[in-house]
Amino acid sequence: MAKINDFNFAGKKAIVRVDFNVPLDENGNITDDTRIRGALPTLKKILEDGGSLILMSHMGKPKGKVNEKLSLSQIREAVAKALGRDVKFAPDCANAHEAAKDLKPCEVLLLENLRFYPEEEGKPVGIDKADPAYDEAKKEMKERQKEFAKTLASYADVYVNDAFGTAHRRHASTAVVADYFNEDSKMLGYLMEKEVQAVDNILKDIKRPFTAIMGGSKVSTKIGIIENLMDKVDNLILCGGMTYTFAKAMGGNIGNSICENDKLDLALDIMKKAKEKGVNLVLGTDCVAGNDFSNDSETQICSVMDIPEGWEGMDAGPASREAFKAVIVPAKTILWNGPAGVFEFDKFTAGSRAIADAIVEATNNGAFSLVGGGDSVACVNKFGLADSVSYVSTGGGALLEAIEGKTLPGVAAIEGK
Repeated sequence: MAKINDFNFAGKKAIVRVDFNVPLDENGNITDDTRIRGALPTLKKILEDGGSLILMSHMGKPKGKVNEKLSLSQIREAVAKALGRDVKFAPDCANAHEAAKDLKPCEVLLLENLRFYPEEEGKPVGIDKADPAYDEAKKEMKERQKEFAKTLASYADVYVNDAFGTAHRRHASTAVVADYFNEDSKMLGYLMEKEVQAVDNILKDIKRPFTAIMGGSKVSTKIGIIENLMDKVDNLILCGGMTYTFAKAMGGNIGNSICENDKLDLALDIMKKAKEKGVNLVLGTDCVAGNDFSNDSETQICSVMDIPEGWEGMDAGPASREAFKAVIVPAKTILWNGPAGVFEFDKFTAGSRAIADAIVEATNNGAFSLVGGGDSVACVNKFGLADSVSYVSTGGGALLEAIEGKTLPGVAAIEGK
């Protein structure tokens, strides 16, 4: 497998899968350019070597149809500004042969949204999975996906994948396209290399104690990662909305708090497994409850086992924050995925802020800290602490699947695993 740092792109056309799925406001203006900035080291390396740059990305979920609101033409100027040079635009990603052919060294071409073609995701369109013809349609689409990937590959001499956020998908541009390049002409970008290394630090190079913090609203969406971590961590903090599923499973009164009533047995099973494996499972004991799901809500501190009717748990309480801090600060390896409360409302940020501050303190003491998942990343950005932890992952689903121990197609396609 080629390494980007050792590769000389002079005179080469490089097609790079980036993740420019950036948020836009109603006028098509970028509201957060983190993903564009994250790709710059890879893109500048290619250009500084004297290579030509072809950028491909998706935006949103157009479901295989052209949608002008999701056109990458809206971000062309922002990409040009970030790179400090003009960016050409190909309005049809599958018919950009001439534009790619005419590209001179150090020039940049941005392809239109890959997902305007259903072949990118490789899923049959307009047919239900229950339809007897679905399997044949799926088989046909896979062949079309190969042709689509072959077309993309034909534009360039080298393929670089720097889109960790989509690495868990076997899409044409993230995995299949790599089949059309030999092992010396395909590689991970700098951002992807960092992401893979960060996951390895968590899973393969653990310094103990290892504390994982899993937040968010549902146990069901985190069960895979919780079970995989159970064999690795010393301390497991479960917080956020899932707190109340555990509280109810233990017989608590949780008022109007969010709860997965069909997962009560699962919650008890997680507690049992943690005990059997010697994992210190830390659950919130108190919460900041609100009588309305808004920043204007009245609040009170109460036990998670005794929340009044008409009130709901919105954030971790003072005692819970102290308990979390007690196992985060001494840790040497830390993973955080999911907030401790409804941090979007300023009135309910204290729990997530306490976790973030404890992680920063541990990091300053020499711990390796990985923060991943959209809400956790939004937390550290909101608190201005992104530069105070070891690594902030750009991948949500990809990070979770990697930590669950699953093979990421976008990485395997490059590494040949």
